[in-house]
Amino acid sequence: MRIGILGTGNIARILAMTIKKVKVLELYAVSSRNNFRAKAFARYFNIPKAYGSYEEMVRDENVELVYIATPHSHHFEHIKLCISHKKAVLCEKAFTSSFEEAEEIKRLAAKNKIYVAEAMWTRYMPSRHIIKDIISSEVIGKISMVTVNLSYDVDEVERIQRPELAGGALLDLGVYGLNFITMYCGKDIDKISVTATKTETGVDGKECIVVVFKNGIMAVSVHGIYGRSDRCGVFYGEKGYIVVENINNPSSINVFDDSDKLIKHIDVPKQISGYEYELLETVECIKNGLLESKSMPLDESVYIMKLISNIKSKF
Repeated sequence: MRIGILGTGNIARILAMTIKKVKVLELYAVSSRNNFRAKAFARYFNIPKAYGSYEEMVRDENVELVYIATPHSHHFEHIKLCISHKKAVLCEKAFTSSFEEAEEIKRLAAKNKIYVAEAMWTRYMPSRHIIKDIISSEVIGKISMVTVNLSYDVDEVERIQRPELAGGALLDLGVYGLNFITMYCGKDIDKISVTATKTETGVDGKECIVVVFKNGIMAVSVHGIYGRSDRCGVFYGEKGYIVVENINNPSSINVFDDSDKLIKHIDVPKQISGYEYELLETVECIKNGLLESKSMPLDESVYIMKLISNIKSKF
């Protein structure tokens, strides 16, 4: 399947390296708003086609799948562009910059019968099923609380600080925490409370989100742009706790009993970059005639954007 990358930033570079090692995909094209950048990217990764505009690439009849690697402020526009040219889409997170945009994309994808999925990579990784299996085994008993955190020193990144680029900690980092919580705790939410602070430009710099589920589980997600955190996710149960190292690309899972004794350690399978899982599933789904991802269906993307809109209203 011939894939074209829309955008030439850091994510696009990691993706290009990964695609080169995934046999079911051919890295066929790359596009940028700048022709020089597109050609330089193409030379570096030995890509046959380089386009100085996104419109040119999606008009290429040989492109079968487009990976959107632009800032999330532009995802809505770029997904619509792909749909209008009948191109299947795998779009980097966050899916859009608002709930309304996500709903519109879902409607357009269904109307045009075009495959569209969000590339929330943790949804596709083997670690998702490993963690679910540990929880289901009840080795730590009934879970009462979950904590997650994800912070990096990115406050000087221009994209993060600019409101017009949908900047802020929530859309860039908090989306991982919310996906983690809903993957393992479900969506039957009773209430949400938020404490946040904003930067001088008006975007959210850090926040603490508390989600209480109707079954009594409380989940706390903390994220910010001012420094690196340990990035762990922890499930607290009656008989112990589970620690997931690095919630946005899990590396290992440790299970402890209620006396802090390590009773199980699991390393996740070795990977190329972590992007290969979403790529492989996308190819499989398209070849089987599906219009949505099995791991990240559009209803889930819309739901996460609805949660984000709700949380932003509480800032």
